Amino acid sequence: MTRTTYTDRHGQAHEFGDAAEERRVRSDDRNHVFHSWSAQAQIDPLPIAAGEGATFWDYEGKAYLDFSSQLVNLNLGHQHPDLVKAIQDQAGRLATIQPAVANDVRGELARRIAGVAPGDLNRVFFTNGGTDANEYAVRIARQTTGRSKILSQFRSYHGSTATSISLTGDPRRWANEPSDKSVAHFFGPYAYRSAFYAENSEQEAQRALEHLENVIILEGASTIAAIIIETVVGTNGVLVPPPGYLPGVRALCDKYGIVYIADEVMVGFGRIGEWFAVNAFDVTPDLITFAKGVNSGYVPLGGVVISERLAKHFDNVAFPGGLTYSGHPLACAAGVATFDVFERDGILERVRDLGERVIEPTITRWLETHPSLGEVRGKGMFWALELVRNRETREPLVPFNASGEAAKPMVALAAACKEAGLWPFTHFNRMHIAPPLTITEDELVRGLAIIDKALEAADGFVD
Repeated sequence: MTRTTYTDRHGQAHEFGDAAEERRVRSDDRNHVFHSWSAQAQIDPLPIAAGEGATFWDYEGKAYLDFSSQLVNLNLGHQHPDLVKAIQDQAGRLATIQPAVANDVRGELARRIAGVAPGDLNRVFFTNGGTDANEYAVRIARQTTGRSKILSQFRSYHGSTATSISLTGDPRRWANEPSDKSVAHFFGPYAYRSAFYAENSEQEAQRALEHLENVIILEGASTIAAIIIETVVGTNGVLVPPPGYLPGVRALCDKYGIVYIADEVMVGFGRIGEWFAVNAFDVTPDLITFAKGVNSGYVPLGGVVISERLAKHFDNVAFPGGLTYSGHPLACAAGVATFDVFERDGILERVRDLGERVIEPTITRWLETHPSLGEVRGKGMFWALELVRNRETREPLVPFNASGEAAKPMVALAAACKEAGLWPFTHFNRMHIAPPLTITEDELVRGLAIIDKALEAADGFVD
């Protein structure tokens, strides 16, 4: 292993190439770490030595452009100095305090979140992450309506705890059943693979809403506490809702007395160029769940933004829930710093600009040169490349939930990206583009060029 160095933004040199240290890290991981969503004997996690901005390095010194923002949470990139300093300063004066007392950074972050939420969503219940944010949103809906059933989309991911995995529509739910049995699923809009034989986005929205209302009626409107929807479906396709769909969901919820929960764990805090993604679709839900981008995951944090109407239910009725680390000061300090960085550096504006001026035109041109590319879609810094074997039939490049030999085309595509120095985000027959919102334009262009070249691996599997 050859020793190499890089110099960070502070002028500090970092050395790579310590073979003994890499072996120790790998040994400790393989012997003692139990990994999520994995057959333990079939994985070999890559040891990572350092990260900065939109780049991270392995122990050999190989650099990877992070085009997945880790798990679409690292919105302000690796080792952002403002977030690191905020955590250090907070640790120096008050590292932790229980949630039953008032705390300055907890209160400030709640106030600032409420300030960018739509309508009268003015209260914030803090959680440790996204899955428990959705758990508590469901609990609030059930408590305030006196109903139990929840509707969610088939193409969705809402977390891995008991109710959240039941809400989830993708195959990760299957092995965890039975869990919360008071969940029913429905089809959301997905124009490229329309379940409603729609010919345009207007038809897709209208027919998807008609389908949802039928599900409400057949499941029993009086039994349904809430409908939960990822404002832009994340892992399951970067599905941007067609015009009118989310306002239509809002209208159905009002008609039948159902709580509307917007899951913005992945797309909140700038991912599509808005503080909350619902702001781009002219709709105000009753509850918004968040995590990830609120502080880029530097310290675990999530939460539920609650409308005044629902919050009032608990004015004289005790809320039946709580978490030891709710609103942890270190996490909230990083959240407050996130607001400062967004406002000072114009993060929302640059996300919209780079999405419209660089990403969209670049990947749209790929439709002319890559036969494996069926559709591109997205918004801001969140895009999907839908890969197919045949454009006419739209047969996916790999089957639904493919593994082993069947997944070979996507494995080859991901390997080509990594070999060229880009860490990709792939899921089923799609590659997603989700770099840190702070990525430089030069890095973004370089990363897109790597993907452009890597798509040749997928083209080789086209019929």
